[in-house]
Amino acid sequence: MIERHHLSILLEVHQSGSLTAAAETLALTQSALSHSIRKLEGQLGAQLWLKEGRGLRFTPEGAFLLSVARRLLPQFERAERVLQQMAAGQRGTLRLGVECHPCQQWLLRVVQPFLEQWPRVDVDIKQRFQFGGVGALMAREIDVLVTPDPLVKPELAFEAVFDFEQVLVVSEQHRLAGLAYVEPEALVDEILLTYPVDLDRLDVFRDFLLPAHCRPKQHKLIESTDILLSMVAASRGVAALPDWLVAESRPRFPVVPVRMGEAGLPRQLFLGTRHPEAGDDPVRAFLALAHQTCASSVDTVSDR
Repeated sequence: MIERHHLSILLEVHQSGSLTAAAETLALTQSALSHSIRKLEGQLGAQLWLKEGRGLRFTPEGAFLLSVARRLLPQFERAERVLQQMAAGQRGTLRLGVECHPCQQWLLRVVQPFLEQWPRVDVDIKQRFQFGGVGALMAREIDVLVTPDPLVKPELAFEAVFDFEQVLVVSEQHRLAGLAYVEPEALVDEILLTYPVDLDRLDVFRDFLLPAHCRPKQHKLIESTDILLSMVAASRGVAALPDWLVAESRPRFPVVPVRMGEAGLPRQLFLGTRHPEAGDDPVRAFLALAHQTCASSVDTVSDR
């Protein structure tokens, strides 16, 4: 019946858009590829795709099997990789997905001691999950998701590792420096610097500016945290960042934090896992180490 090579064919045909290209990628002849799928269709009693001119269109049955391929093939690949690593004396790879830019810097605090404690476990960090971190976790493409925006799912578990506050960052000479807090209207004449993330994922827009029907004079996207802080320090704009990141950066950049709104914008950083894997030794060890590291980091920032 359905075998792994059938799933590989469906996924490759979908990605390449043609039987010829798919056959070439899979090192098959086109006739062998077509014969394999026709045989499967005969066993299933269902047609998987239809030819439309030079292209193909998946039937509902084919689309369903394609979704199965997307879910199962990464698991096959991971199983093979882990078994190979175990045979080589390793314990496997812990795959981390990072869903926010500042989280990447926080992650360095945990990864280094984890590697020291688990010398036979590699760490693979995927930093581009702005468009589907939860989906990647559910599809088993990653083992742990670092995110400030958990999504409740029955098969997932999210743990808050520490609390922080999203603050406005301005240069020491800025007109807003020294204020106890600012209201949204204070930013309408400002250049707001943010990471290249959709507006609905930016706290400063979603929870501060847009509810008050305010927008900055200009919105610029900056990929690098250091460049963003350099521009703020040079009075080229203002930014919204976690308070812990600002505290760590102030020795290098002459910037100051200002609370956004009288009550501020409190936030939490979460680690997400799949329920069955939460008991896996490396995953459990990483979660415990993250809690320990965050506790000590909060104490250090509080002492400054």
